[in-house]
Amino acid sequence: MKLFVGLGNPGAQYAGHRHNIGFMALDRIAEDHGLGPWKARFQGHAAEGRLGGDKVLLLKPATYMNRSGQSVGEAMRFFKLEPEDVCVFHDELDLAPGRLKVKSGGGHAGHNGLRSIHAHIGEAYQRVRLGIGHPGHKDKVSGYVLHDFAKADQEWLDDLMRGIADGAPALADGDAGAFMNKVAQRTAPARSSKRAPQDSGGGDKKPGAKAEAPAPKDAPAEPEEDTRSPLQKLADRFR
Repeated sequence: MKLFVGLGNPGAQYAGHRHNIGFMALDRIAEDHGLGPWKARFQGHAAEGRLGGDKVLLLKPATYMNRSGQSVGEAMRFFKLEPEDVCVFHDELDLAPGRLKVKSGGGHAGHNGLRSIHAHIGEAYQRVRLGIGHPGHKDKVSGYVLHDFAKADQEWLDDLMRGIADGAPALADGDAGAFMNKVAQRTAPARSSKRAPQDSGGGDKKPGAKAEAPAPKDAPAEPEEDTRSPLQKLADRFR
């Protein structure tokens, strides 16, 4: 069995927060793959089912972020799982919004949910780091993560959630590369092979080139180039 853990805070008032992106990921996996129903278990909410050929338990701890490890440890003991069987989905300040990385082991980087899980099961579990971006200063972090995603974030957030659900069977099967490829197909679709239209001079426009503004209709015509020789100019002055 694989244990997928989403980190967040319980309660409707927190549902749309950036800190709850781990909950959002598990909700999307459950919805798209017909897992569930969600039941109150292991100091949280859990849903069981299969992703491909693998049995999985989805777990959203209801202990609040800084005690997430209590819930994870209880579920692990019940199913006699090892840390390597656990995959945690969590928000990541150090990744740009919409970016995703998979990592196994390592430190908690000050994330309170990961810090708690480290304390209960060690560090040898897998993490899916979900980029939410950084507010720019550490004093703004708390207010930033405990605030709803902006409306402008909804498009990339939906693409990311779709990609996670698409790739979830591969992740449950231990193929992190295939999982990330599925996510990339949603968040960074292949560019069109069509060439950009050519300009009037016959050359291709370079990517990122600024378009030149057209001259105003009433603008005077540019003077023609004076091709007279210096001697001819002097002679013409005395005509």
